[in-house]
Amino acid sequence: MTTRSKKLAKFFIRVLITAGLLVWVLNQIDLVQFRQAVKTARWQYLVAVWVLTIVIFRINSFKMRLILKKQGCDVPIGMLFGASAITLFYGMVIPGVLSSGVKWYILKKNTGKGSNVLSSMVYNQMSIVFVMVVFGLASLMIINPVSLLSAETRNQWLLPAVCGILLIVILSVTLLLLNGSTGGKIINALKLLLRPFPAKVRQKGCEILDQIAVFQNASAGFHLTIGFITVIANLTGGVLMYVLSAGAANVTAPLAVLVCLCAFVYIMGRVPISVANLGVREVTLVGFLGLYGVEKPAALLMSFILFSALVVMAVIGAIYQLHWAAAARKSAPKSDAETP
Repeated sequence: MTTRSKKLAKFFIRVLITAGLLVWVLNQIDLVQFRQAVKTARWQYLVAVWVLTIVIFRINSFKMRLILKKQGCDVPIGMLFGASAITLFYGMVIPGVLSSGVKWYILKKNTGKGSNVLSSMVYNQMSIVFVMVVFGLASLMIINPVSLLSAETRNQWLLPAVCGILLIVILSVTLLLLNGSTGGKIINALKLLLRPFPAKVRQKGCEILDQIAVFQNASAGFHLTIGFITVIANLTGGVLMYVLSAGAANVTAPLAVLVCLCAFVYIMGRVPISVANLGVREVTLVGFLGLYGVEKPAALLMSFILFSALVVMAVIGAIYQLHWAAAARKSAPKSDAETP
């Protein structure tokens, strides 16, 4: 099987998984109740969700500019915002991790420093994943959904305990990884842990670890600044998006639950198993919010509202793509045949 055939096969598998998840979740929904949920929705919140999404992308562009500057690349915020929007546009079909190659190509073409851009992108993504995992585990400890599934109290401590242990391990490994004196040893240890995996996974993992090593000599202040911006944009902004989407769909749920959902859906979006995270988001929200008494039609509507924000950014990305393509054609030198 050729490389192209493999890619097509993987794409169709993702389409089938997406379709299967959507069919399953739609079979759980009473269409009459869903139409009623749409009628009673507070659509003024929808515009707020869209505006907030644009603001989050803008803040993340500012953060990416700081990271790139650390690598000697000075890229305007407008360029970074457009590259992120175009990446999301392609990400509606290509999975999140793979669609990042589009962003890398745009920034590499702009800076001429492919390896520096790659290091910055890896560090940026790792900072977001770190924040989401840490706060996701912390919120999971607080809400402890196991207590809702079982009336027995003897095993209800297990999930918070596991989350607490994972939280300590992740925080410790990250601090040691970004430390200039211990980072090299941690990277070598993590590379050893990758040995049981297939060669492609192992190679990709080692490449990512090597890119992270570039930032081990950065100051603690730099890491704290990036962490603070990440919390503001991706966590606070992301959770606020969930709050507004819940308000639009008349969904009432504890804030810790929305934090957990925001983190989990984002992390699952990094895994290339569906198209634009469709199906995964819907199943997660309908199933998880159901534990807290939220009606399935309202949870599904909330999920679609969140998805609509991505569609808005994808449309902006398409506009940027057309604009930059037109500008590139105008600036391209004319051939001899076209020269009067």
